[in-house]
Amino acid sequence: MTILVTGATGTVGRIVVDRLLRAGQRVRALTRNPATAALPEGVELVAGDLGGAADALDGVDRVYYLAGMLDPATAAEQARAFAERAVKAGAGRVVTLTGVAVTVRRPGSYEMLLEVEQAIEGSGLEWTHVRPGEFAVNKLDLWAHTVRTEGVVRNAYPDALGVPVHEADIAEVAVAALLEDGHAGRAYSLSGPQALTHREQAAAIGEGLGRTLRFEPLTYGQARAAYITAGVPADIAEYVLGYQAEYAEEPPVVLPDVERVLGRPGRTLAQWAADHRADFS
Repeated sequence: MTILVTGATGTVGRIVVDRLLRAGQRVRALTRNPATAALPEGVELVAGDLGGAADALDGVDRVYYLAGMLDPATAAEQARAFAERAVKAGAGRVVTLTGVAVTVRRPGSYEMLLEVEQAIEGSGLEWTHVRPGEFAVNKLDLWAHTVRTEGVVRNAYPDALGVPVHEADIAEVAVAALLEDGHAGRAYSLSGPQALTHREQAAAIGEGLGRTLRFEPLTYGQARAAYITAGVPADIAEYVLGYQAEYAEEPPVVLPDVERVLGRPGRTLAQWAADHRADFS
């Protein structure tokens, strides 16, 4: 069986590739620049993107599809055209990576992802949607610099809850849906196994790193400035803080689908930090 992985060099896609190889599958990776992909030996690299993936689909049985790889404004159109090509090529199953925003219907976040899902569902392919919430790996952009240089985490909304999910759990749910039967027509909303305040998240990361980290609360404006100083684009900084403000009043909850699909609890934030120790050093 040959499985096409789009977004193969991304945070989740790389792990999907790795887990499929471990399972003995033939993996084809769609990437804009095969020369810099740095994917494992044995992966078939195909140059291109979702807008020109016809050749990449030849002989493919199943597809991991990353929503909105090109232009979010045309993501649904891309998904529809890609799915049509996949059907013509003989692919039978697609697993899409979208987001939990589809479930919570947050304005400005879910419309594109929902339209992508609907385009895939209307294609005739056997489909499964994987909808992660907050990625734990986002902590690297937001907190890693001050952890590395000062041993401190600074953030607004210190007591707002989050349930960050390890990217490996996201990938392994996607791989289960690609390889196993019983997932067709299902949408899995994913979270981490613990609801933690920002203070508790800082402590969990410290636990994973084997260090004690200080936590310093910030105002919204201070946090926005800190994120931008750390290299986060202004619109993304405001988007992230918008979620945090929402979580302060409407706390997210631990979702059961990681354990339901994988038969084990998801990895904790402390485990995630331990896995990323080098990124915090």
